[in-house]
Amino acid sequence: MPADEGWLYLAVVLDLFSRKAVGWAMRDHLRTELPLAALTMAIQRQRPAPGLPHHCDRGFQYASADYRKALKSHGITPSMSRKGNCWDSAPMESFFGSLKSELVHHQRYATRENAKRDLFAYIEGYYNRQRLHSAIGYITPEQAERQPA
Repeated sequence: MPADEGWLYLAVVLDLFSRKAVGWAMRDHLRTELPLAALTMAIQRQRPAPGLPHHCDRGFQYASADYRKALKSHGITPSMSRKGNCWDSAPMESFFGSLKSELVHHQRYATRENAKRDLFAYIEGYYNRQRLHSAIGYITPEQAERQPA
């Protein structure tokens, strides 16, 4: 996300059942620390059972030893997209497409802090709690999460 003082990068962990953004982090860089922070939030919030699959693209952050170690230490099974196949990550592509069309393309921020404030409001206030998703029957992620599996 562009700001006058520089870029702000966002990493998100999405629950594929509910489409809820269960973990997310923002930083001024793309180092492995960024998705690790999002993963940590997701693990703390969801407390996944061992064997949970975690799918991601082939970015260097997700292929790093530190990221793989974090997955393994929580019993999470890594899964990566096939090379050059964006369809493998369609739910994440959809999330970021919605974010761009519903927030980013309409804003220019003076500071990263202003962008962080709006991203937080979008993810926690709108996307997870108000936005209806066709993939889950036109309900919100919060509603889907409360339904029995």
